[in-house]
Amino acid sequence: MSADSRPGVARTFRAASGPVTFVLCSLLAIFLLGDAVVRAGWGQMLLLAPWVLLAIWAVYEVAFVSAVRVDESGAVVQNMLRRTSFGWSRVRDIDLRWQLVFSLDDGTDVTCYGGPARARPTRRPSDEDAEAKAPAGLRDLTEIRDRWQAASGATDAPIRREWDVRALLALGVIVAWAIVSIAITAN
Repeated sequence: MSADSRPGVARTFRAASGPVTFVLCSLLAIFLLGDAVVRAGWGQMLLLAPWVLLAIWAVYEVAFVSAVRVDESGAVVQNMLRRTSFGWSRVRDIDLRWQLVFSLDDGTDVTCYGGPARARPTRRPSDEDAEAKAPAGLRDLTEIRDRWQAASGATDAPIRREWDVRALLALGVIVAWAIVSIAITAN
């Protein structure tokens, strides 16, 4: 998540657990493939690699890539393999249910899997005079709403929905590699 909240700077909101999960799984994959090289050699590792890479690809898509990026012109919502971008003039309402939800002027709702989310209530401070801190999800919602309300009239970008082509190409390469691996071991 970006720490800069100035109005002119783009800000990306991502689940805090996503990068941690992706890094830990990547380290595990490196260990497993390194172990395969040590125990069986490079040839066997190349036959095992597509299965490990397929698991890493799935973790990347589920845990890391989903995010919300906002700037002065609008927002881009990446939900796994789907990307939706729109200008602020297309937004009717922004709400925080379990996840952040943009209600658009075409009647659709875009739920953000990787953006701010409703958290369980924080513990009350032991000092009764201390102020209770607002949950991070509500602070993020307030910042996004402020950007939406401060948007100028030049934010009339159309609603675009598209597939994440690079992720699908990577999946295609990994699946082709797995098929070649199966064909080699079947003989």
